Amino acid sequence: MKDEQFELALRRDGFDVRRDTMPPDTVVGEHAHPFDVRALVLNGEITLTVEGVQYAYREGDIFVLPAGHRHAEAVGPAGVDYLVGRRPFAPGPTRDRAGPGNDQSGA
Repeated sequence: MKDEQFELALRRDGFDVRRDTMPPDTVVGEHAHPFDVRALVLNGEITLTVEGVQYAYREGDIFVLPAGHRHAEAVGPAGVDYLVGRRPFAPGPTRDRAGPGNDQSGA
């Protein structure tokens, strides 16, 4: 999926969008966010650990984490650049509840 298409889909679904970078070999211990995350990896690699299972994401991969979902992050040796959408938690029956490893791109 192209960056522009992904960004349009994020905005359509109510996400705030930004491009972000994490330096090589960054490790972030287990934590959770008070917002939903949907991200497209543009360059590099990031591994998310959720409930003891590691999920590696590389260029072109999409990851999704619902608000409150505990995870850890480990960035590869080249760092990682990604386009990320963040949507504040708002309970309701129409919420997107995809989890790690669930590609929302249709690819």
